[in-house]
Amino acid sequence: MEYAIIFLPLIGSIFGYLGRSINKLFSEIFTSLLVSVSAILSIIVFWNGIQINNYENYKIFEWISSGDFVANWSINLDPLSSVMLVVVTFVSALVHIYSIGYMSHDPHKPRFMSYLSLFTFSMLVLVVSDNFLQLFFGWEGVGLCSYLLIGFWYKKETANDAAIKAFIVNRIGDFGLAIGIFLIFFFFGSINFEEVFQAAPEFVETKLLFFGFEFSLITLICLFLFIGAMGKSAQFLLHTWLPDAMEGPTPVSALIHAATMVTAGVFLVVRCSPLFEFSQVALNIVAIVGMVTAIFAASVALVQNDIKKIVAYSTCSQLGYMFFAAGVGAYHVAIFHLFTHAFFKALLFLGSGSVIHAFNDEQDIRNMGGVRKKLPFTYVFMLIGTLALTGFPFLSGFYSKDAIIEFAYLSNSPLGNYTVIVGILTAFLTSIYSWRLFFKTFHGSYNNKSMPIHETHESPLTMLVPLFLLGIGALFAGFLFKETFIGNHSNDFWQTSIFFINEIKHDHIPLWLLLITPILVVIAIPLSFYYYISNTKILEEIKNNTLPLYNFLLNKWYIDELYDSLFIKPTKKIGSFFWKKGDIGTIDRFGPDGISKLIKIISNKTGRLQTGFIYDYAFVMLIGLSILLTYLILT
Repeated sequence: MEYAIIFLPLIGSIFGYLGRSINKLFSEIFTSLLVSVSAILSIIVFWNGIQINNYENYKIFEWISSGDFVANWSINLDPLSSVMLVVVTFVSALVHIYSIGYMSHDPHKPRFMSYLSLFTFSMLVLVVSDNFLQLFFGWEGVGLCSYLLIGFWYKKETANDAAIKAFIVNRIGDFGLAIGIFLIFFFFGSINFEEVFQAAPEFVETKLLFFGFEFSLITLICLFLFIGAMGKSAQFLLHTWLPDAMEGPTPVSALIHAATMVTAGVFLVVRCSPLFEFSQVALNIVAIVGMVTAIFAASVALVQNDIKKIVAYSTCSQLGYMFFAAGVGAYHVAIFHLFTHAFFKALLFLGSGSVIHAFNDEQDIRNMGGVRKKLPFTYVFMLIGTLALTGFPFLSGFYSKDAIIEFAYLSNSPLGNYTVIVGILTAFLTSIYSWRLFFKTFHGSYNNKSMPIHETHESPLTMLVPLFLLGIGALFAGFLFKETFIGNHSNDFWQTSIFFINEIKHDHIPLWLLLITPILVVIAIPLSFYYYISNTKILEEIKNNTLPLYNFLLNKWYIDELYDSLFIKPTKKIGSFFWKKGDIGTIDRFGPDGISKLIKIISNKTGRLQTGFIYDYAFVMLIGLSILLTYLILT
């Protein structure tokens, strides 16, 4: 069963690709079926783990063996990987089914379904690895598939640019991850999780000079691992690829942003908790980066108009929540939020896709509105997703998001109080931009001038069924699994998959902390409706009076422009210089172009000797004979 979970998506990917020449419908159904079976088996494994806590490590084969170095290809089943299996396969299965309807008019749908399945396989390889090398293999596989999927519509220049941007930015993070793995192998002599984590306490006092500065070895390893996590999970400064990734088809956005690629960084930090627990410096940096990302992405989402980019920045912000939860030592809470977030964020992305489908690929929320009666099912599902995202009482997001703020308060971390403030403020901003999206999409007047309202239409059943199943998860996942994931007896579930030196006890929470976030979340609903629907003139006045701030947020804190000035333009100038002066001016000039020119000159000169007169040839022969005789006489 464990083998089937991992390899069924790979088989689906192969046959899906071959389906281009066999039968397109067969490839769609077959890939969706295999991933769905993988999802069902994952749920069974997860449920069995909750009931009997029976986990194993399955060695598939010995991958690399050189001297004392051994790296196996394994399936490491523990509570952490079982949770990730459910998240990845369940969301992926629904995305596959959804894509049958959403991509129905695309002639390259078999290739698309193949890429989705390969993406799923790569993520599964990552989460079940028992060593850093296998993890890195899956990590790079996810990066490759993201490039293929983001740039799926390769005839669009913007899609190609977005794919290249995602690939390059992630290479920066991956370089950090690779250095971290090299350091682990060099000092620990192993890359197997169990051996490295057991040996970690022995290296707590080990110091290392790095660029002239003395660092704790554990701290340095954790920081490099976190750089890898920052790239994959789009944390501040390495986040720029995430909004542009919206150029890919909507199902891709749901898969990348909800269940696979962006959650890999959070998984890595939690998996390496036995290392991070011995470095308070690294944990503080994780918390700081998470806080900055949460508030940055939430502020930018306030003024965006592209429906998918708003949800994308929401993902970025929620990932910030997960990281600062891990940064204060609440790793299990970070995974709990990852778990609940997968349901309502996939719901919001696929719901946005349903809206885009209804508006014939329109994505600007300013050109929507007034369609709640035309899209009744999409309306309900988007409402559920919005309520869950904002942390409305008793929906999934309420249990996990509030838990992050509460555990941050109880952590006694140096940054605990700051994370609480940022968490509450971000929750309020999340409610504002979420309801802005919802109200401007479905309420108010109809604003699309390119198509009449009667042409808008509800999505087909293949798109609505996944929304329904995700809606159930968004409603009940938090309530059903709260005790299992973060309750007083959660250690019985997590066992040794998550490591704590000082576990945070979830008790003695002040009443004001329990109430403040839900109150702000509820207040944001009528407030958003009033400003975005009932009285929009007030917001226009505010925008005009604070235009510099508005432009600052609209241009995403000018981070892209900063990178363009600091890195992209200088790099292009240097590249252009070496191309013109080095390649063309030197290598080509004196190399192939120079040799070619010289041969032409010699040929032209030699050609002039070919006069066609016998006496000229006889004269040349006479000269040659004279030279030969002179040589023979002298020697």
